[in-house]
Order: sequence, then C-alpha cells, then structure tokens
Amino acid sequence: MRIIAGKYRGRILKEFLGKDIRPTSDRVKESLFQILSPRLLGANVLDLFCGSGALGIECLSRGAERVHFNDVSAESLALLRKNLTRVSEEYSLSQMDFRDFLKSRREKFDLIFSDPPYREDFLEEMLFLIEKHDLLKENGILVHESEREETVPAGWQIERIKNYGRTYLYFLEKES
Repeated sequence: MRIIAGKYRGRILKEFLGKDIRPTSDRVKESLFQILSPRLLGANVLDLFCGSGALGIECLSRGAERVHFNDVSAESLALLRKNLTRVSEEYSLSQMDFRDFLKSRREKFDLIFSDPPYREDFLEEMLFLIEKHDLLKENGILVHESEREETVPAGWQIERIKNYGRTYLYFLEKES
C-alpha cells in the first residue's frame, strides 16, 4: 500500500496482515482521488473508520489542511500512528465508536470518509448523526465505501456511484 500522489507520493504505508481487514485498493484509491482532487486543497477531512489511515494520509499528501482520524480499534490506531510518522501535516486522532464520535463533535468537515467493515450496515445511522449534529459543511461531500448496493435515506442525495468489482463508492451530499 502506497501514497499515490502529492508531496508524500510513493511512500509505503504499513498495512494489516491477514485477510480480515480489507484496505482500499490502489486502483480504487486512484479513481477516488481523481474525483476528489479539486476538493482537497485546504480541506478539513474526517476519516471516520480510518483503519491504517491510507485515505486520510492521501488527503494530507494532496493538500488537505487537516485530517481527523477515528477508529474504534486500538490495533488500527497503533498501525495508523506508525503510518503518521511518515507525514508532518496537521492531524488529530481518536479511538471511539463512530456513534460516540459523531455525537461529540462540534466542527464541520468538507469531506468525510466512511469505510466501515463491509459486514456492517451503518450507513443510515451514520448519515442521521452527521445530519443531526450538522457535521458536513455546505457543499461538503461524504464518500462511503461498501460491497453492496445501498439505499440512501431522505435528506441525502447521491452525487455519483462508482463500482469496481465488489467495491462501491457512494458520493453523497446533503439535500438543499
């Protein structure tokens, strides 16, 4: 796993061993960041289920002002800390269940990544909490990664869906 572009391009990131955790593939990341590139410069980003931190670190490499990394797993945060030694940008991290994290935040984000474990179905609950606590800036976007087709609740619109084999990327915005 590597950083694809930006000031840290080519740096190798540590990743989880085994097959239980599935990092976003380089192919999917390349496509994702081609789409997001215009939104990254100066952005405040949330990597909600950060795992190794690859998505958030890619944002820092491409000019995001700040990234907040969150994961419930101590193992994920230990790996993330190792990967963050490779960057010198502004970031913060927390170890919380996504529900507790979203309920506790008061800042707004330009971009939110949601890449929960594939077997979990958190989308509706997560979107409800983001909307309730007004965590996405106007014109902000949420990118949700899933292995299945998802139904988006009222109050949200799908800007775009990309499919890469078993991986779906949903680009969601709040309805005006």
